[in-house]
Amino acid sequence: MTQTTAPAPVWLAAHRSGAAEELPTLEIPRFRGTPGWEFTEIPELDLDAYPTAQGGDASTAETAPRIFDHLPEGTLRLTQVDHVVVDEAVQVPAPGEKQAIVLPLDVAAARHPELVEPYLGKIETARTPFTARNDRDWTGGFFVHVPRGLQLSAPVLLTQIQEQAGRTVSPRTLIVLEDGASAEVWSQTTSASPDLDALVNGVVEVHVGQNARLRFVDVQDLSESSWIFGAQRATIERDGWMDWITLGLGSAKGKVFQETSLDGPGAHGRVTGGYATHGKQHLDFDTLQTHAAPNTTSDLAFRGVLAEKSSTVWRGMIKVDEDAQQTDAFQESRNLLLGRKAHADAIPGLEIAANDVRCTHAAAIAQIDPEQLFYLRSRGLDLKMARRMVIEGFLAELVTRFEEGPVREALGEILQRRMDRVLS
Repeated sequence: MTQTTAPAPVWLAAHRSGAAEELPTLEIPRFRGTPGWEFTEIPELDLDAYPTAQGGDASTAETAPRIFDHLPEGTLRLTQVDHVVVDEAVQVPAPGEKQAIVLPLDVAAARHPELVEPYLGKIETARTPFTARNDRDWTGGFFVHVPRGLQLSAPVLLTQIQEQAGRTVSPRTLIVLEDGASAEVWSQTTSASPDLDALVNGVVEVHVGQNARLRFVDVQDLSESSWIFGAQRATIERDGWMDWITLGLGSAKGKVFQETSLDGPGAHGRVTGGYATHGKQHLDFDTLQTHAAPNTTSDLAFRGVLAEKSSTVWRGMIKVDEDAQQTDAFQESRNLLLGRKAHADAIPGLEIAANDVRCTHAAAIAQIDPEQLFYLRSRGLDLKMARRMVIEGFLAELVTRFEEGPVREALGEILQRRMDRVLS
């Protein structure tokens, strides 16, 4: 393993300095005073108390817990410990050879500015103190570029490990698929120790070209003493297809914004989200499905299991522009409460400017059905096993959204391990 660094090109240095100048003008979101922050309070958060992590111990990559236990043969790996990138198995094309590029983002910005500059910071979500800090502070980062027409046969695995207590790490990811390309990218964010008090402030930008296909699996299992904030946005061009899977398992408190923007006719976006919380965890997901072109489709499904005094928020919006006729969009959020003090908010929304669309939504919050438990217990199962079977059946509907293969197996294993912890 080798540590990789690169000097910042002029355009990137200007981008960073612009963010630094802008930051003092951006206020920390206020509970019920900032749109989108009606359900998550962060008055106890002092960003200055979490200075930016300096460097990182690359050897931690050998011992830190991983989320994905079994990887398909040929998986390309890129790992970052705090702000130190560890080169494992990256792919760089030879001159004239069509091959994917998997590099630290700062290295890619220096070596391939023509591939990075048109997208970096151009796909980002709404401006906040968190996104501006990420622009200013990210180091290393992840860059995946798949050229026109290339189909990757194995996934790319991006790993962010947070090691230093009391620090902020600002992971930055840029994924670009050119027209007709196909790829799977798996991303995992973990803590080096289970009680690490730290902060993760990430930005993910994704571009799916015309007739390109991307499956992006993004899972965080941070220490339950950590904060997490995220801004994630994907743009999908004509006839492009994106399958976006996101699991929120760890952290103590945080909020993640996620937008899928269908920018070209015939574009399709599917989002599958899940979370399993316990203790006093609080996770907030704010999703947006933007239909900017005609004949586009989107399908979003979130499921959550909440135990003890934990709480979650899912707030979803389907936005259909005036020219996005014949849009077909769906969103749902279903939550299962395992404790009387657990609390979930599910707020679906529609903002439709076109007149020839089909847009539907659903939300449900419930406790385990006593009749289901009675049925299972009448067939010889004890109460603990009966509860477990009901919960697994509830979450299985997420896993079965995917065809049999490595992704379904990986997600099944991750959720099984998480339920072992939540129900212990």
